[in-house]
Amino acid sequence: MEILLQQIINGLVLGSMYALVALGYTMVYGIINLINFAHGEVLMVGALTSWAIIVTMQESMPGTPGWIILILAMLISCVVAAVLNFAIEKIAYRPLRNSPKLAPLITAIGMSILLQTLAMIIFKPNYKPYPTLLPAAPIQVGGAVITPTQIMILGLTALSLAVLMYLVNYTRLGRAMRATAENPRVAALMGVKPDTVISATFIIGAVLATIAGIMYASNYGTVQHTMGFLPGLKAFTAAVFGGIGNLAGAVVGGLLLGLIESIGSGYIGVVTGGVLGSHYSDIFAFIVLIIMLTLRPSGLLGERVADRA
Repeated sequence: MEILLQQIINGLVLGSMYALVALGYTMVYGIINLINFAHGEVLMVGALTSWAIIVTMQESMPGTPGWIILILAMLISCVVAAVLNFAIEKIAYRPLRNSPKLAPLITAIGMSILLQTLAMIIFKPNYKPYPTLLPAAPIQVGGAVITPTQIMILGLTALSLAVLMYLVNYTRLGRAMRATAENPRVAALMGVKPDTVISATFIIGAVLATIAGIMYASNYGTVQHTMGFLPGLKAFTAAVFGGIGNLAGAVVGGLLLGLIESIGSGYIGVVTGGVLGSHYSDIFAFIVLIIMLTLRPSGLLGERVADRA
């Protein structure tokens, strides 16, 4: 029972990070029908930027409380990632908006490789230890343990999701986003500026990816230029699992994928003597993707839409 509870905690923490990244995928796809495969690299840039800021602040301002350094690093990193994603949309995707769908898809993959290479040149390819800014002492919860960093991840995810849902459902920008997703031409006739809405969507996605990247680095204690590839791919799987284009589906898909991956790898680790569990963890996401695409391509919360004549 203790193993199950521990893996549920780990799965919720992991799923929270997947959910935030999946929201970026699903918002962009819902509005312009584009899979932004460079989204994982935005996560990586945010995490590496925060690492550089934290290291600089610790050297220049010793004695500053860790939570203050973390908040400042997160704010600055969000701005950097937002500017980057805004530039990616304007330079790489906007000129191809009316092109065949394969063109922006290839461009997205190219942007992913380009960002990885630039990050490797700027930050060097070696793994970097991510500073621990919160207390490391674990807290006992019914036989399982949870760290202050994991509590921060869960709380920050809940706050981010609440702010996003309020933004989408109760603000003028949210109404414009929903109108553009429904029909950009009609929305433009009603006074909505689709280009502005799309840019805002990329910026919001970058902020969520940066928060997830900092969580990921804080939880695993390391950063590197390829760190965004696998979380980005799994977050895309979570978006498809929940129903891509559906915000609630991205959250549900992320949490369920994290739980499936954590519980599956945990029990395989027990069966194999604790040796092979972690090696199997990555396959669960893609098993789920294959099953979901086979049985329900629209995802758990996605709508079945008939082909238009």
